[in-house]
Amino acid sequence: MLRVLALGAVLALVATACGSEKSTTGGQTGGAKKGGTIVFAASSDPVSLDPAFISDGESIRATNQIYEGLVKTKAGGTEIEPSLAKSWTPSADATSWTFDLQEGVKFHDGTPFNAAAVCANFDRWYNFKGVLQSDSVSYYWVSVFGGFSDKKKPSLYKSCEAKDDKTAVINLTQPSASFIAALSLSSFSIQSPDALKKYDADKVSGTAEEPKFESDYGLKHPTGTGALKFESFAANDKTVLVRNDDYWGPKSILDKVIFRTIPELAARRQALEANEIQGYDNADPNDVEALKANYQVLQRPAFNVAYVGFNQKKKPLDNPKIRQAIAHALNRDALIKAKYPAGSQVANEFMPPEVFGYNDNVTKYDYNPDKAKQLIAESGVKNPTLEFWYPTSISRPYMPDPQANFQAFKADLEKVGFKVTPKSAPWRPDYLNAVQSGVAPVYLFGWTGDYGDPDNFVGVFFQQPSAQWGFDNKAIFSALNDAEKETDEAKRTDAYKQANEQIMQFLPGVPYAHTGPFVVFAKNVKGFVPSPVTTELFSVVSVG
Repeated sequence: MLRVLALGAVLALVATACGSEKSTTGGQTGGAKKGGTIVFAASSDPVSLDPAFISDGESIRATNQIYEGLVKTKAGGTEIEPSLAKSWTPSADATSWTFDLQEGVKFHDGTPFNAAAVCANFDRWYNFKGVLQSDSVSYYWVSVFGGFSDKKKPSLYKSCEAKDDKTAVINLTQPSASFIAALSLSSFSIQSPDALKKYDADKVSGTAEEPKFESDYGLKHPTGTGALKFESFAANDKTVLVRNDDYWGPKSILDKVIFRTIPELAARRQALEANEIQGYDNADPNDVEALKANYQVLQRPAFNVAYVGFNQKKKPLDNPKIRQAIAHALNRDALIKAKYPAGSQVANEFMPPEVFGYNDNVTKYDYNPDKAKQLIAESGVKNPTLEFWYPTSISRPYMPDPQANFQAFKADLEKVGFKVTPKSAPWRPDYLNAVQSGVAPVYLFGWTGDYGDPDNFVGVFFQQPSAQWGFDNKAIFSALNDAEKETDEAKRTDAYKQANEQIMQFLPGVPYAHTGPFVVFAKNVKGFVPSPVTTELFSVVSVG
């Protein structure tokens, strides 16, 4: 099943692109103090710095600095702007896209960026074999393009042609506009073909449940075109990036950016107060007011959803009354008031209200312990037991304190008669692997949108079968596929509203929070623009 967006949206994106000037990182001048180092706390190490293999925020934060794609999102927003491509033009049937590329761009290893490099990257992704094809490795390729060159599943990608150094043509098997927006994802950054080959980047072994990244490329020699380039990585310590003095656009203001790994949220605040770091993400909402006295506290636009996911391959989650009982048992409102920042809201569906197609009238599951008990009795399941997973040593924008969320929900579930078996694991790689490969029956998870389209929320989650969710609901798959293809904007909005109602009746999980997370900086840090899709560039930041 392919994930194809509306042709109308395609044309809108074309108009935007063609009307845009060459992008710059902007803001480097204008009085900002040049040079210096910023240390920003990360909640975990990057999984890899090969963007083709990542889908987690901490990895993406670093790869966004090292690499660039053909397009990018506007600073502080979700609009699509040129990046390594100056412009792009579709064929009449929108299945062939011609990219006019920037000239004079070099990768960090000194090799040239050109159309051949673009095609080498697309062909690399399309030709992934074995474990590289699993969701836990090439998540975004699978989500956006579907299958691979072995044709076991249909793929949106057909071929790439390098017409000349500055002209790349990407051919698709169907019309698609989500293709352009999706190219802003870090996973589709253009990497040095020479470096990928030299360091055997595709050397990944293990299984879909436990992939092992054995190449030296990912954490020793990541090679992009960005304003910052890789210097070093030390596990459980830090990732160090330095200015790329040969950058094709405005140079980085800072000499060096260090992402220091500090898993515990409280420890990140302590490090800031000790002046060991100059900033961190996802501040504890309970700390915000106190932090404002001495620090800058910036809030990202809310563009996420936190949810309790169910794998319906695991009993008793195949029973709809059990799923409904869980939904009525969870006191989501109490959790939001206790653990989330001001302005957060209870989620009633799997995408935020800011996205078109949001449905105010979906089936809701209010907190009702008595109804939960009744549904358990009606389910026919005796002494229902839930293996409930939560991540450790991590905080996410939609889940600042996973353990606190788990403890609250565990108490709610036990109150109505569920026996809860706790399972926890470090976010990287164990927890991500357990959830995405279908090992975890009940789990805490969430999603920060990559671009402003319902296809990037419910389409990603539910448009095709996945090991994570473990269901095969053809009616939902078809509804989302049809919604994605609809060319009339009003009809498309209605189609997603209807699909959201189908999803919430089926109840593949329980969405529970939308929140605008906080980023904290020392007062001498300037230029950071919070992004709803967390694509901030540190090259435009200054210190002092």
